[in-house]
Amino acid sequence: MANAQGRGGGRKFRAVTALQRYVVNPLTTRLPGQVLLETTGRVSGRPRRTPLGGRRMGDRFWLVAEHGEVAQYVRNIRADPRVRVRVRGRWYPGTAHPLPDDDARARLRSLPLLNSAVVRAVGTRLLTVRVDLDGD
Repeated sequence: MANAQGRGGGRKFRAVTALQRYVVNPLTTRLPGQVLLETTGRVSGRPRRTPLGGRRMGDRFWLVAEHGEVAQYVRNIRADPRVRVRVRGRWYPGTAHPLPDDDARARLRSLPLLNSAVVRAVGTRLLTVRVDLDGD
């Protein structure tokens, strides 16, 4: 039986992703101060924008994917790691790297407090993602 720890079919995973897909993401994507991650759809080839929390630290942007490898944007990154991140209204191109060996819970302690609390509460399989930003 597939679940959030395996392929992603658990009840919590389904509830959270439905809420995000149909309510939270359409609203927060439009907020000017919201951090966005833009990936390329692995099937459609179209830009896909996901609101998320994270923090820029120098020439890197750090985030924790709450559903790990089953998150659509992580699957898109695996297919094409070239991404863009919008921070404080400015877009930065970069290359994303999922880091399964990084301690995602420890990483959350260095990221924005409110977002980190939500990720811990609703996350089913945490995965750190580092985006190496191209030069300014």
